[in-house]
Amino acid sequence: MSVLTDGLEGLNLNLSPRAIVELELFLLELERWNQVHNLTAIVGENDSISLHLLDSIAILPEIADALQAQQGSQVRLADQPFKIADLGSGGGLPAIPLAIVMPEWRFSLIEKVRKKTAFLQHLKGKLQLNNIEIVAKRAEEAALTEAGRFDAVISRAFTNLADFLRLAEPFLNPSGLVFAMKARLTQTEMSAVAKDQWRLVSAAPVFLPNRSVERHLLTFARMRKSFL
Repeated sequence: MSVLTDGLEGLNLNLSPRAIVELELFLLELERWNQVHNLTAIVGENDSISLHLLDSIAILPEIADALQAQQGSQVRLADQPFKIADLGSGGGLPAIPLAIVMPEWRFSLIEKVRKKTAFLQHLKGKLQLNNIEIVAKRAEEAALTEAGRFDAVISRAFTNLADFLRLAEPFLNPSGLVFAMKARLTQTEMSAVAKDQWRLVSAAPVFLPNRSVERHLLTFARMRKSFL
């Protein structure tokens, strides 16, 4: 898929041949299942590569830098992998592409819709993705058993920003971050975020090669509580 390799070059990402093959296989399986189960509205090879694969991978440098920066504020073993929860994972975006590219990280894909969790389980076996787990529950239910486990929570078009932060908060460890992938930023949505609970660490534009689409990655950290 030259569109994929050209896009990766445009993002200045040098992936292993195995990772590229696995990304291609993921996309083929997504398209195959989508014909029956309607997992995504985006169809067509070029659109799927750009708006699914590259859209998911383009955020990697930003989240890797943010997680590395947070590492300095907590005691952490050198070989301890980052643990990331993907809320409302749907067809596995962005978690599956990220898990392929970053096999040393650990991902929990939280999704309640049965046809989507079936697809995710199929992918896990097909691609032998030992660094992912599928949590077939609503976010509120999963938070009861997964509380405080994660270095980060991420989502792509899951719900509005304020609700996403509310749902994400229980999953985070004390230094955890929230990454919200947004097509566009609106003042109304930003103003609904509780300023006494959340600090906007960064609002970075995301570049997609050969696409004039608006993309942003918002990074949030919880406000530290002061005790007088």
